[in-house]
Amino acid sequence: MTETKLQPGDAAPDFSLPAADGGAVSLDAFRGKRVILYFYPAAMTPGCTKQACDFRDNLNLLTDEGFVVLGVSKDKADKLVKFVERDALTFPLLSDPGLEVHKAYGAYGAKKLYGKEVVGVIRSTFVIDADGKIEQALYNVKATGHVAALKKKLGLV
Repeated sequence: MTETKLQPGDAAPDFSLPAADGGAVSLDAFRGKRVILYFYPAAMTPGCTKQACDFRDNLNLLTDEGFVVLGVSKDKADKLVKFVERDALTFPLLSDPGLEVHKAYGAYGAKKLYGKEVVGVIRSTFVIDADGKIEQALYNVKATGHVAALKKKLGLV
């Protein structure tokens, strides 16, 4: 199974997905802003909670620098509502249970898990520029320390 991986300069695949708040979020609504789009395996698991809380705790800095943060998982919206409420998450979480957007970004496919090759969600983060182009495509990121490393890559520390 070979997946297409996005590269800097590629057009970011557009999407419209249901959000935990009951609305829908489309990437094209953020033209003119830089977007941090991150894909995580499952709401309310330890690693995904750590990553989401790191984004929450750094949201003011990211927003002040002109970024919008969007999290995407295969979870249904009702589970995302519980995740938002439990951890006081303050940015949109989007539901992609059919994995169409995951696959468009190369965030679903073969990966190593405990030394075995499996097929699943690849923890990935994309920085999308104001024109809708991929600025950074980061695959197989670690949940812990990821936001700090991303801030460094973006020159925010």
